[in-house]
Formats: sequence, C-alpha cells, structure tokens
Amino acid sequence: MPPAETPRPTEAYTLRPAAPADIDVLVGFTLSEAMDAERRTLNPAEVRRGVSGAFATPPKARTWVVEHGNGVVACASIVTEWSNFRGGDYWWIQSLYIVPEHRGRGLVDVILRHLVSTAKAEGGIDLRLYGFNTNARALRAYQRFGFKETPYLVLAKALVGE
Repeated sequence: MPPAETPRPTEAYTLRPAAPADIDVLVGFTLSEAMDAERRTLNPAEVRRGVSGAFATPPKARTWVVEHGNGVVACASIVTEWSNFRGGDYWWIQSLYIVPEHRGRGLVDVILRHLVSTAKAEGGIDLRLYGFNTNARALRAYQRFGFKETPYLVLAKALVGE
C-alpha cells in the first residue's frame, strides 16, 4: 500500500465571503495590518466604519476571509474602479492580511488566485494594488505572483482632519 500523500499546507484552510459576524475580527486585522505595514496606529472607530462598509447596501467593498480550525486567520478586500480608458473595472486589493503565525504557508497565493479568478469571471480588466514602500515582504510576495510596478504615482489630498 502506497504511503498517504502529505497534505499541502493550504488544504487545511477554507476561503469564504466575509459576513457581518466577521466585523470584529476584520477590524482587528485592519488595525494590525496598518501597524505591520506602515507602523501606523489607526482610529478603531474609523476602521470599524470602514470595515462595515463592505456590508452596506450597496456594499463599498467585497471581503473574503480564510478560516483555519475554528478561527479566521486571513482576509482580503477589494474595491472596483471604473476605467473610462478601457471600459471596464479595475479590481483594487484594498487590504490583504494574514496573521503572523500563518504566514509563509502559501496563503497569499491562495488568496490572490481566488481574487484573480473571481475578477476574471466578473469581467475585471486588471487586479491592482498599492503597497507601502517599506513593506518588503509583501512587495516580494506580490512581485513573485506577477504584479509589476506601473508608471503611476499615487497622490493624495487629505479632505478630513486637515
């Protein structure tokens, strides 16, 4: 009898659409993501309002979570942007977070493959993201997956809290 095949690390994970019951976890992940990526402390009330937007009518974002055992260990959210140049939607990864103890197990590729296949199935024309320039680990993961730098520079003008 041949030996049983060793399961791949990602086989113990389940990816599903996020639900309102996930809001508390998603708020915590967003606060952690900001600290990890930007060394920035966010206002929890503003983050809760932002995360909850994914469950508004109409939704302001789409969010998926990854479960392992009895808990959520990763999430990703996207927003779309209409392109009048190309007549379709750009899918922007607004957030992607994996708890530290589950990093390095292939989850980022599982999440990105899901986003690519979902975007393609729904007519998306590009999957895009902006990454914090000092978050080298995340940038390497995105580049390994096939993301490339673009000639665009992101500019912003604060409208709140000036």
